[in-house]
Amino acid sequence: MIVRVKLFAVAKDLIGNESLEVELPEFSTVSQLRTALESQFPQLSTIISHLMIAVDAEYANDQTVLTENSEIACIPPVSGG
Repeated sequence: MIVRVKLFAVAKDLIGNESLEVELPEFSTVSQLRTALESQFPQLSTIISHLMIAVDAEYANDQTVLTENSEIACIPPVSGG
């Protein structure tokens, strides 16, 4: 299946786009998405473990199962000064 992932802040800057598509096996989890993102988009490797992943407008854990219709967002950590 192909999932569309929305990117924000530094993730968007690293990719140079506000979204990307990732190919995953059916019934993949957020953990598998993280692995695929790091493999297919190595520029995210420095932040991948710190990204919050939202699925269908709710923060998801690594065991959350994705579908092709899932709305997925990668939200990098925010640092204040």
